[in-house]
Amino acid sequence: MIFHVLTIFPEFFAGPFEHGVIKRARDTGALEIRIHNLRDWTSDRHKTVDDRPFGGGEGMLLKPEPLFLAVESVGQASGLSPKIVLLSAQGRLFNQQVANEYSHLTELLLICGRYEGVDERVAEHLADDELSIGNYVLSGGELAAAVVIDSVARLLPGVLGNESSAVFESFQEGGHAGAMLDCPQYTRPADFRGWKVPDVLLSGNHEEIRRWRQRAALEKTARLRPDLISGYNVGLGFQMTNALLTKVINKNKRTDTPEFRPGDTIRVHVKIKEGDKERLQAFEGTMIARNNTGMGESITVRKVSFGQGVERIFPIHARVIDHIDVVRTGRVRRAKLYYLRGLKGKAARLRERE
Repeated sequence: MIFHVLTIFPEFFAGPFEHGVIKRARDTGALEIRIHNLRDWTSDRHKTVDDRPFGGGEGMLLKPEPLFLAVESVGQASGLSPKIVLLSAQGRLFNQQVANEYSHLTELLLICGRYEGVDERVAEHLADDELSIGNYVLSGGELAAAVVIDSVARLLPGVLGNESSAVFESFQEGGHAGAMLDCPQYTRPADFRGWKVPDVLLSGNHEEIRRWRQRAALEKTARLRPDLISGYNVGLGFQMTNALLTKVINKNKRTDTPEFRPGDTIRVHVKIKEGDKERLQAFEGTMIARNNTGMGESITVRKVSFGQGVERIFPIHARVIDHIDVVRTGRVRRAKLYYLRGLKGKAARLRERE
């Protein structure tokens, strides 16, 4: 498989692909990575790739001309039609399912966005897909490109020493909701500072080990990523009974959550671990949405800090949530209060429910 990366910082990739699995795969010819400098397709002496947005606004945008010329040139040179992916914060979320999808391609061309973004005509008329690696903003698409290439490359034939390694990994089963985290893994010594490896792993009983790994993987998923449990599908050798699934869910489901609904002001106390110490950090704001049910239930809390709206999404049953307090109730009729994002000051205040 051939990966093309279109960027204004080609030197960025001098390091990420020169180590470990990716380097070995390149050396053996299992994959090829070609880095292209976008400035090579500019026509002015300053090699300008960006300009101000029409209508005003902050930041600069990547111009469409060099991007179109670069992609067309790369496609003509290879003689094939690579799948063109624009990396941006507005794209669909990258996950294991998308990585599986891309691993069947012959060529993949990744456009690294920069500055305030890219001219929208690139997304509409040039890119086949628009992709984001997470719900946060990066300075550019270079880090995202490295993540996508590493994740997809692991699924290609001949890249990993053991082909089954890529099958039994976290998220591999479903790519998103319905996947499970990998089970806890241990190596020598069996006793380290008093922390011992579970006896079952030393027993030599392969059937008991398989069952323990199955149960431990489900428990770890419920503890760290409860949102995945709600859409879990049995498969890929994880023959799990409904009784075990119910038992794990009941064990990890929070029962001390107070009654609250959208419009209420709540204070969420989050566990923050710093080295060997742990403290609680409170986030107080108006709950504007409550999503999903069961282990995947989450809430969106919004507050105004120094004149700027700040939102956080909290999975209710995650272990990082210590407890939730209701500060005051709000009198509203809507189930989702996203309209508050467009209001400021007194207009954003809600009447208290009696």
